[in-house]
Amino acid sequence: MHTGGEPVRIVESGYPPIPGNTILDKRRYVRENLDHLRRVLMHEPRGHFDMYGVIPVEPDLPEADLAVLFMHNAGYSTMCGHATIALGRYAVDRGLVGRVEPETRVVIQCPCGPVTAFVEVIEGVAGRVRFHSVGAFALALDYKVKVEGYGFVRYDIGYGGAFYAVAGASQFGLDVRTSKARDLVSAASALTEAVRRELVLTHPHHEDLADLYGSILTDGVEDGRTSANICVFADSQVDRSPTGSGVTARMALRYARNQVMIGKQRTFESVVGSTMTGVVVAEETVGSLRGVVVEVAGHAYYTGTASFVVEPEDPFGEGFLVR
Repeated sequence: MHTGGEPVRIVESGYPPIPGNTILDKRRYVRENLDHLRRVLMHEPRGHFDMYGVIPVEPDLPEADLAVLFMHNAGYSTMCGHATIALGRYAVDRGLVGRVEPETRVVIQCPCGPVTAFVEVIEGVAGRVRFHSVGAFALALDYKVKVEGYGFVRYDIGYGGAFYAVAGASQFGLDVRTSKARDLVSAASALTEAVRRELVLTHPHHEDLADLYGSILTDGVEDGRTSANICVFADSQVDRSPTGSGVTARMALRYARNQVMIGKQRTFESVVGSTMTGVVVAEETVGSLRGVVVEVAGHAYYTGTASFVVEPEDPFGEGFLVR
């Protein structure tokens, strides 16, 4: 499937059993024991540098309809909004939940916690999906860091199921809508590296959630107009969608700055022109931090099905990446 142009490859069969008492235990197990399968599915020649995937696992929360692990070119993320949108539609279409019109509720357990998706169903056909995030919050506002090759850059840290450094692209002499993708990727990657060196992140609930996933460069628009951004995560991987967890983080940052009120919808645009909407639906305390629940909405579409094999004599069986 894809959401806003960003791929999501959903594993339907072939993975061995994944043990673990909690979903974070399962995430740790696949990272330590089954990472060769991630490389098979995400890397070339079966995937590509910017491929993204989902591994369904057994939920450990009684309220969850399904549970998933997210994977990318470098490992396993704690949250993925574009995949959540795709999974909502997928769950309805595959009969993982009972189909209810005009909207079907799907609880998806992600590594960061449970999120609730609401899938529009009209005359039996699943369409637009919105989901309510885990508790999102602003961890840092108006911090400064020296970025190699660019000088000092002002940035924020927002959490939307994953942590992002968020900065205006103009500080790098770039424009999200007109600059070349490779220049934006270089700047965002440099910002991520600089922040990782300078700042130790913490999360109130679990140390496995305390990781800087990537950076989001924006057009600087923080009012009611559509705002464009590019998200560069994992190993310089580019999100083709506006980034669901990134939209969540940006809305949390805006709420912390009193730039948006509860119930006010905002639109975010990606580098390929796809859009998602975000709206703060409620306040929620995360540990001792003032946080919010954000509703993110978008559309996912099917692209096909595939079966993959690895022949024993294949020297590239576990995949490779060309940078």
